[in-house]
Amino acid sequence: MNTLKASRDITVRFSEVDSMNIVWHGAYALYFEDAREEFGKKYGLGYLDIFDNGCYAPLVDLQFSYKKTLHFGEKARIDITFRNTEAAKIIFDYEIRNAGDNGLLTTGSSVQVFLDRDYQLMWTNPPFYTEWKQRHGLC
Repeated sequence: MNTLKASRDITVRFSEVDSMNIVWHGAYALYFEDAREEFGKKYGLGYLDIFDNGCYAPLVDLQFSYKKTLHFGEKARIDITFRNTEAAKIIFDYEIRNAGDNGLLTTGSSVQVFLDRDYQLMWTNPPFYTEWKQRHGLC
């Protein structure tokens, strides 16, 4: 099986830190979102790709584990890895690493499900997603 990964470099902006100069916990959801967008661009599984195939893919689970703090002005890299499953879900694992020493700062995961245009849960993989997985050697 292939392993699909992407990365995105960031520099912590002032608007992302709290009064202690530490990245505010809510910013991590945005960092993970940035990584998902990067993955989508690289592999053709962006939100518009999903929408253009008649589906929505809302988040139903989002997990973070903070290892070290990240501060204003620091540079980091967000690595995202697709976790293959037979279920009708999109699962990603994340690592945020310090750009200078490659130290691990944060880990996490996300789960998205598929809804049709009537906002009904899809219990099986939509055809476009099965085809996407086949194109990338995942089934």
